[in-house]
Amino acid sequence: MRINLKVWRQAGPDKPGRLVEYTAGDVSPDMSFLEMLDVVNEGLITQGDDPIAFDSDCREGICGTCGFLVGGIPHGPDPATTVCQLHMRRFKDGDTLTLEPWRARAFPVLKDLVVDRSAFDRIIQAGGYTSINTGGAQDANAILIPKTVADKAMDSAACKNASAALFTSAKISHLSLLPQGQVERYTRVVKMVERHDAEGFGSCSNEGECEAVCPKEIPISNIARMNREYLKAMLVGRE
Repeated sequence: MRINLKVWRQAGPDKPGRLVEYTAGDVSPDMSFLEMLDVVNEGLITQGDDPIAFDSDCREGICGTCGFLVGGIPHGPDPATTVCQLHMRRFKDGDTLTLEPWRARAFPVLKDLVVDRSAFDRIIQAGGYTSINTGGAQDANAILIPKTVADKAMDSAACKNASAALFTSAKISHLSLLPQGQVERYTRVVKMVERHDAEGFGSCSNEGECEAVCPKEIPISNIARMNREYLKAMLVGRE
């Protein structure tokens, strides 16, 4: 296949950016999207040009490192699929695809398709950890947890980067559903929500767009749970 690309190129956070056109030739339908970009980059390097910068790590749809807009859609057109698991058979010969980084004030562009997502790290850090001294840790398998609760908690833990509100609520849900997370439960939700707001992220618009493009299909019911947890924390106090 032959794929036409319009890629956002930006040399640095303080540099102007623009869309640059490239052509990916001899693209196999069995290639992943990132493998196709690897081939484009090999050609650019051979020509002495700067390769397209993008994030990736496991390339197995697990880590959540990769991610950008493909045709205006986070992670691309396939539902429940990360960019690294998006394959070129999804597209047709001669298609034109526009690749852009995440657009958010809290996600400044570092270079090309790479953005600084450390705001998510600071939200997680704000939640802290269970600070009660418990001695030897109890074996996790010895704690009885209903399967429905465990499934919800683990699904929430898998949240990647569809939206900041969904990300934050998923992490709060993960711990609020499990017995291990009951200690400092209300302190945690207040600190994480406050950090979320301080980073410049907005509140949920209830449009459901984040759920629609989330590669792990995390439901927005987690946001409702976060709001309930936050309200409880305000009513009963943070401690």
